[in-house]
Amino acid sequence: MTTLTTILHVDDDEDILEIARMALQLVDNFDLYQCNSGPKALEMLDDVKPQLLLLDVMMPSMTGPDLFDIVRSNERHRDIPAIFMTAKAEDEMSKKLLEGGALDVFTKPFDPMTLGSQIRTVWAKREKEIANCKT
Repeated sequence: MTTLTTILHVDDDEDILEIARMALQLVDNFDLYQCNSGPKALEMLDDVKPQLLLLDVMMPSMTGPDLFDIVRSNERHRDIPAIFMTAKAEDEMSKKLLEGGALDVFTKPFDPMTLGSQIRTVWAKREKEIANCKT
């Protein structure tokens, strides 16, 4: 089972970036990289080599789902999974994101004290599913 260490978090809200940074980097000790736009995230992928994308759904110029589609279309990055974060937790949108390959959809506002454990739980479930497919 692969341990999750490196996350690329993309959100256009500076307050969300800071709260997530404190939660994920300082409390949960992830190697966390952040940026505020999809185009910047694309520029960072090769250097960061994230194991997981944590993506805001609604961002100007490039939405989280659009960014995820672009990442998945690149052979080098197509296996990087994503968790989406959204203030609009509509069942239909969450269902569409999950059907599109998202590991999970978290609702904003999120609890910074449990964000890291939520991510680890989703990651562990994914790792278990991968292991079950190999047997």
